[in-house]
Amino acid sequence: MPASAGGGGGAARAQALMSIGEVLGLLRSDFPDITISKLRFLETEGLVEPQRTSSGYRKYSREDVARLRFILGAQRDQYLPLRVIREQLSEGAHLTQVRPTLVAVGDDHRPEAVPEQVDERLRRQELCHRAGITEALLADLERHGLVTARAGEWFDGDALAVAEVAGQLAEYGVEPRHLRAYRVAADREAGLYAQLVAPLMRQQDPTARARAAEAMRELTILSQRLHVALLRSGLNDALGG
Repeated sequence: MPASAGGGGGAARAQALMSIGEVLGLLRSDFPDITISKLRFLETEGLVEPQRTSSGYRKYSREDVARLRFILGAQRDQYLPLRVIREQLSEGAHLTQVRPTLVAVGDDHRPEAVPEQVDERLRRQELCHRAGITEALLADLERHGLVTARAGEWFDGDALAVAEVAGQLAEYGVEPRHLRAYRVAADREAGLYAQLVAPLMRQQDPTARARAAEAMRELTILSQRLHVALLRSGLNDALGG
């Protein structure tokens, strides 16, 4: 009798295992951008460890899917780097909750927010309207290299983000000429990080490209954290805080 019960339990566990395609189907309703390459990348990073059949095919358990939901949710909703997600997973957070543990703003683990890149194609008037700025301010931003029109005289989502922030800073008396240093620093950072990621981007392996995309995302997060810390330190020094 016990042997029969044990065999039934083993069969149930085997039946519950899912292929990578089935896992994609389950996750895509909440994470439309999920790909096989992303799942393989997370496995390479040791964040999820699906079983393998004798033929080498991946088989995922319900716990594996729960881990994946936790990881993808932490990246999308909190912009957490993989290092922090790995720490939370090691504490068993995914076993008791669907969403990742919230990390307080200002915690060393994460910045306040890193906006996702948005695919936009805006004309001048639409950009000004969306950003709440005048065409004169937009022209000044262009003159100082902070915003650049693409071929065809349209602006992308990053230009919109820059224009929005510049408009809000203008209310404090900050002019585009004051922001030129940000452009110079950003170009230098981009050049540095591009050198780090380029070897992965040149590979044809989809997993390598997924690693490159993840590296760029984490470098952006780290850069923002560094900038905020340095700015806060500088303000404290300047104001005697």
